[in-house]
Amino acid sequence: MTENKQTAGLNSKLPVMEAFYTIQGEGHFTGNAAYFIRLGGCDVGCVWCDVKDSWEAEKWPLQTVSQIVEGVAEYKSKLVVITGGEPLMYPLDELTDSLRAKGFHANIETSGAHPLSGTWDWICFSPKKFMKPRDEFYETADELKVVIYNKSDFKWAEEHAALVRPECLLYLQPEWDKSETMLPQIIEYVKDNPRWKISLQTHKFMQIP
Repeated sequence: MTENKQTAGLNSKLPVMEAFYTIQGEGHFTGNAAYFIRLGGCDVGCVWCDVKDSWEAEKWPLQTVSQIVEGVAEYKSKLVVITGGEPLMYPLDELTDSLRAKGFHANIETSGAHPLSGTWDWICFSPKKFMKPRDEFYETADELKVVIYNKSDFKWAEEHAALVRPECLLYLQPEWDKSETMLPQIIEYVKDNPRWKISLQTHKFMQIP
């Protein structure tokens, strides 16, 4: 067990790959100013991952919860997004409690492959074929975001959509390098299945983090 999983409280430490203030480019909160905290470490192993550097937790410096929250407080937006890597490799209760106590809106983006911890204002559940998600995320997700890499992913997306709560928002997002091929198919799919929406990685079009 790593030091990260053994520690607790405001002095507990998490491997922070990067933290930055930007515009959310994906999903329901697209267009909103947000502070991102990207935790290092991931065992899901998506072949098309665009942040493979995040996979090795040991590469990134450990920060205490207090240090992380201090960084957030320097910026104007109250929207904080915890992402990775796979952020739920670590217990996040202390982090979310500290953020929410200071009036921040705590969002998470997760594959759902690890147990849910923390108290969240919004859960973006983005399941991956490379590691089976846990059942609890179908009951807790506010947003289901499925990355479309090839045509078979549409059926896979529907299988997951059948399991989430009726009020959960549904998004299809083309994998960036496959956008030219898959985006036209997604457009037609959403026109035929309007309960789905399209998520684009608009931050990449804007050339921002």
